Amino acid sequence: MTIVNAIIIGAGASGLFAAAEEGRRGLFVVVLERTATIGNKIRVSGGGRCNFTNLNVTADNYISGNPSFCKSALAGFTPYDFIQMVESYGVRYYEKEQGQLFCRASSGEIIAMLRKRCEEAGVRIISNTKVHDISKRGDVFVTTTDNGTFHSKSLVIATGGISYPQLGATPFGYRIAGQFGLNVKPTHPALVPLVFNSEDGANLTMLAGISIEAAVSCNGRVFRGGVLFTQRGLSGPPILQASSYWRAGDYISINLFPDANAYEFLLSRRKHKQELYNILEFPKNFARRWCELNSYMKPINQYNEKELKEIADNLQHWRLWPAKTEGYKRAEAVTGGVDTEELSSKTMEAKSVKGLYFTGEVVDVTGQLGGYNLHWAWASGYACGRHMQP
Repeated sequence: MTIVNAIIIGAGASGLFAAAEEGRRGLFVVVLERTATIGNKIRVSGGGRCNFTNLNVTADNYISGNPSFCKSALAGFTPYDFIQMVESYGVRYYEKEQGQLFCRASSGEIIAMLRKRCEEAGVRIISNTKVHDISKRGDVFVTTTDNGTFHSKSLVIATGGISYPQLGATPFGYRIAGQFGLNVKPTHPALVPLVFNSEDGANLTMLAGISIEAAVSCNGRVFRGGVLFTQRGLSGPPILQASSYWRAGDYISINLFPDANAYEFLLSRRKHKQELYNILEFPKNFARRWCELNSYMKPINQYNEKELKEIADNLQHWRLWPAKTEGYKRAEAVTGGVDTEELSSKTMEAKSVKGLYFTGEVVDVTGQLGGYNLHWAWASGYACGRHMQP
């Protein structure tokens, strides 16, 4: 039996960050990780360069049953706090676009930084450790593993969501929340490609590999970027963003003219004798196929103003009804999780279970694409680490 101040289950972004903060305050902290390596999701983030934060972080960049829950943690640890940290450890970085910050070398630098911070704080990390049972006896948590039993006054669940199961993700954190009587919101894959319905699949798979600059809207949210057609459906940044808000039965609307008025564009070219698909400034395979599917196969000078208005409306409000997402294996994140109503927004502690904390993706707070999810991991881990009681 090992007696410690805190056990943290999960050596991912929020778990390691919380551990270092707790250790720096003099707490004896042990991190338990079921896989052989730490920071598994960090390693693959940002295409291997780790989009570790975003300069534009606000609560509006997060999805949650309580949109205000994340505000306290985000205010307590800002992107500039993390930037100061990476600079102090010599991690070189750059801004790619829209405030997204990436490592110049690789995501391994962030993992190495977190490991070093834990070492400096006296944190012990034990990998290849499966947790068999967790119970609470009085004010002490008893965590039984295949590497021994640990007693602690505090227990942090930082096991993440269930995206990327191939990296070791499991619903363990949700089960522990349920075991202690906490509500867990239903989960859905987020930041994930969408799959065509059967009709669109038959009509559009020939466009695989084509990317179109567009604005994609879903349930009141609009995202701009390159929409990528795949063999199974749609991907690209605006699709991944929209997927977090999409549910079965919903449609997505694609504006193929995000920077212009489509009707005015068509009117300016209505005297041309070319067919419509030759007028549209898209990749030719896409333009022709889109016109074929909508039966717009006449020269543009043969359309009247009413018909041009209809075409323009379709160009700027092209609706598609996806059948499903690519699922958790392709999802970069998960919506849902431990209900924020169960937790303190200041400390991440469960209101009904003293000493029990939840951080990072296991909580019902999901960031948009662009470094927001990792920043939530840092901010929630910091809030937990700074406020945990010895």
